[in-house]
Amino acid sequence: MKLLKSLEELLYELVSWLVFYPATMWRSVTRPLSMMRYAGMELSHRPENQYDDTLSPPLFLLITLLLSQGLSTAFPSVVDPARVAEANAAGSNLMIARGIVFGIYPLCMAVALLFYKSVKLTRSSLRPPFFSQCFVAAPFVFVFGLAIDLLVMPAERGILAGLTALAVAIIWYGQCQVRWFIQDLRVGPIKATGIFVAAFMTATILALVVAVLVSIEFHTVYKQPASAGG
Repeated sequence: MKLLKSLEELLYELVSWLVFYPATMWRSVTRPLSMMRYAGMELSHRPENQYDDTLSPPLFLLITLLLSQGLSTAFPSVVDPARVAEANAAGSNLMIARGIVFGIYPLCMAVALLFYKSVKLTRSSLRPPFFSQCFVAAPFVFVFGLAIDLLVMPAERGILAGLTALAVAIIWYGQCQVRWFIQDLRVGPIKATGIFVAAFMTATILALVVAVLVSIEFHTVYKQPASAGG
């Protein structure tokens, strides 16, 4: 009976995503600052009552990354098909890698807020701003991932669309962050923009470093069996 009850809860949770995921995405895109405030307030409630009408922010970001990864397979790419097959074979590892790479952006923004607030960085103090950041990071990384998929299409067929999507993602994400810093730090637009640019560049550099390391690791792990078989 306990097993059946657990399966019942799991089925309900999975099916409910069909309703709450698009609702969460719509609210995050159209009312980003409201959702960021909502994320922080919900953490003050009892765990079973948190995010009752949305998905929890980290889960929302992870599902978005999963959808982005699935969408990537539908695009033709200049990447070696054998490498794509290897990546698909390691789907769970690739998902974890994507989560780490794109999780750096909300992490850096949250750390920047605490730094300029002169708040000691602890697991407890980091949680509210990180959860808030996940709501706006999800739409950003989805469009950002789409832009990358368009940019690596063969014969440069997706260059214009990819650059447009990339610009839209960065501009939307940037204005959300600047407004957030203005409200939370009580600073002017120029300083808020400077904080965002510094945090964004730091996150991008770290993400590139992690992505390169992960790429090298995948290449090393999945090249060995092939070499041995040859």
